[in-house]
Amino acid sequence: QVQLVESGGGLVQTGGSLRLSCALSGRPFGLYAMAWFRQAPGKERKFVAGISRSGTITDYADSVKGRFTISRDNRKNTVYLQMDTLKPEDTGVYYCAADDVFTSIVVYTAISEYDYWGQGTQVTVSS
Repeated sequence: QVQLVESGGGLVQTGGSLRLSCALSGRPFGLYAMAWFRQAPGKERKFVAGISRSGTITDYADSVKGRFTISRDNRKNTVYLQMDTLKPEDTGVYYCAADDVFTSIVVYTAISEYDYWGQGTQVTVSS
């Protein structure tokens, strides 16, 4: 069975940076498009960033464009989210998700598309 384990969350001041990591095990990593979602207090879980199986296609929520970068290292079975210029609005629990897709150049933003989820890691950005 596929397992996803996130790491790298923490407390940071406004304007700071964090790098989240998510390692997949149990199945070949290259079979999955990967994404990060976050859930702010009292809010629904929302798409943040996604990357295709090939790593050539990425997508970002408007709120993080220009500040966050998603990448993957298929040799390490790991997807990353580099978060720069963090804002208090970025605070929330960040979840790694894997999407079992047939093609290598697609990425989806809908929660319903994703088949496996990590446990989440807390990111708190203080003012």
